[in-house]
Amino acid sequence: MDRKQKIRINKRLRVARGVRRKLHGTAVKPRLSIFRSNKNIACQAIDDETGYTITAVSTLEKGFQGQQSERKRERAKVLGTEMAKRLKEKGIGRAVFDRGWYRYHGRIKAFADAVREGGINF
Repeated sequence: MDRKQKIRINKRLRVARGVRRKLHGTAVKPRLSIFRSNKNIACQAIDDETGYTITAVSTLEKGFQGQQSERKRERAKVLGTEMAKRLKEKGIGRAVFDRGWYRYHGRIKAFADAVREGGINF
């Protein structure tokens, strides 16, 4: 790894730590941590007090494999709706959104809006 790569990785980690410093998830109000790659998106609801993942959803799951031809933003909306449904099944109505180092734009925003439309308050 050269010097430029190390600088870029450290910058990402610094931004993500700054965002997470202000957030804390509980069993009643979990932290929704999102991960975005070039092709896929994944999210997990985390209880920071115990350190456990309450529920998770990803475009790599079997139910989402047929939707690879759709636009990425549309897949993020479907994923957000599914996450809201799974949280409702667990009896959770509120959450804290952790965008990590990603800007609140595009797929991240589409996912968050779909979760809100599903009945989860941030």
